[in-house]
Amino acid sequence: MITPLLLRCRPLLWASAALWATSVMAQQLPDTNSLPDNAGTGPYPAMKEEVASLPHHVVYRPRDLAALGKQKLGVVAWGNGGCSEDGASTRFPLLEEASHGYLVIASGRILSGPGAPPRPPAARPFGSAPASSAPRQLPPPKTKAADLTQAIDWALAENRRAGSPYFGRIDPKQIAVSGWSCGGLQALTAAEDPRVRTAVLQNTGIFINGPSPIPGMDLAKSELLKLHTPVLYILGGPTDIAYANGMDDFKHIEHIPVAVANIATGHGGTYFQPNGGAVASVAVSWLQWQLRGDKKAAARFIGKDCGVCKDPKWTLAKKNIP
Repeated sequence: MITPLLLRCRPLLWASAALWATSVMAQQLPDTNSLPDNAGTGPYPAMKEEVASLPHHVVYRPRDLAALGKQKLGVVAWGNGGCSEDGASTRFPLLEEASHGYLVIASGRILSGPGAPPRPPAARPFGSAPASSAPRQLPPPKTKAADLTQAIDWALAENRRAGSPYFGRIDPKQIAVSGWSCGGLQALTAAEDPRVRTAVLQNTGIFINGPSPIPGMDLAKSELLKLHTPVLYILGGPTDIAYANGMDDFKHIEHIPVAVANIATGHGGTYFQPNGGAVASVAVSWLQWQLRGDKKAAARFIGKDCGVCKDPKWTLAKKNIP
C-alpha cells in the first residue's frame, strides 16, 4: 500500500532514483566490464560500434548485414538508464534485440565494457554523501529525447544513401523507441513522432505527485494523450521505484493498445544478465509482434492464456488487446 507520506516523499525518492540506474551500472560494472559482448540468441549474431556519421550514439546491429537476405532491419532508438551518456551501459539486451534483425541505436558513447576507454578513478565511493546537509541537486541529463529522434533520422537517411551499408536494408515502417528509467521518459517523449510504430517503456513512468526533479524531464500526464501507437510498459514490481508512476500511466491510457508487464526485479530489471534476461525476451517479442506481425510473438500477449500471462515470473495487464 502506498501511504500519503510515501506519495509526498516520492518526488524526493525519485530524485535519488533518477541517478539510480547509473548507480546500478556503477555497482554492476566491476563484474560486467570484463565480460565480452554477447552475440544475442537471434538468427543474426550482433555487434556494437561507434559510427563517425552519428557522433554521440552507439549502434547495435547484426554483424553480417549480408546474412539478412530479404529481411529488412527494424530500428529501435534507445534512452539509457539515468539518461546517461554511456551507450554501452545496457549492451546485453541491446545486442539481443539487434540479433533479431534490428538496428538499435543508443544515445552516448561506448564508456563501459569492451571498447571503452580507461575509466577514471571515482572521486569517492558510491553512496557516500557530500559534506553538506543541503538537498542534492540533480545535474542536467547528459542526453535528451531529441537524441532518439536524431537516431531515427540518421537510420532513415542511411537507408536512402547510396554506398551506405544500410542502403535499402531498413524498413521505414518498423520504427520503435525504448528506454530504461529516465531514458524511458525520453522514449515516451520521442514516441510522439509519427514515424514511430510502437514504444517499449521500461522501469519508468510520468511522475504522479508534483513536477519531475529531473531537469528537462517535467512531463505531465497529458503527454500520454499524444501517444499514437501500441505501448508496452515493463516494470519491476512494487519494489521498483518507478512502479507507481508506470502503473498510473497505464491507468490513464485508454485510447491505444497498452500492456504492462511486471517482473519482481525492482528497478534494476534483468539488464545485466546474459542476453538481457527475461526482460529482453519480452521486449523482443513485443517488437516482433508490433513491427513484423509475428504470430508466435503475438501469442505471448494475446488472449487470457497468453505466454506471458501463464509465465509465473510475470504478471500482465492490458487494454485494447484481446
